[in-house]
Amino acid sequence: MGDSRELSISRLIKASPETVWKIYTERTGEWFCPRPWTTPVVDWDLRVGGRANVELASPEGERHPYSGVFLEVVPGRRLVSTGAFTEGWVPQAGDMNFVRIDTFEPEAGGTRYTATARHWDEKAAETHKAMGFQQGWGAVADQLAVLAETEQATGETQ
Repeated sequence: MGDSRELSISRLIKASPETVWKIYTERTGEWFCPRPWTTPVVDWDLRVGGRANVELASPEGERHPYSGVFLEVVPGRRLVSTGAFTEGWVPQAGDMNFVRIDTFEPEAGGTRYTATARHWDEKAAETHKAMGFQQGWGAVADQLAVLAETEQATGETQ
């Protein structure tokens, strides 16, 4: 898109799109936020309009709940969500609402995983960038890659 409201990271993961999707959706709590933070709550209903709720926790016990909905679900290929609504299409205000787009494209015998945050305006994108978007989302993409590549190589869950 090349839009100043958009932030994005991308990784080539040495695992099939189906494996990356499986790890993304079934083992979300293991990779969804940068360590040493954890994701103790993953409450997803993977369908359009379904809830996309998570809770992040710091090592000190600070908790950050996030409620959202899925806007698009294409199994194995694309997942779009937002915190601008909660389940039942209830609008919710927030300075850091954006549309999250995760894609899983076959490439070079693996998967081109791309995570994009589309913000309502440039100010929100700049705020997210200043909060460490590249480092944070990059770290979780790396965590996702390690789990998916291990799953692909061994066929086992860690």
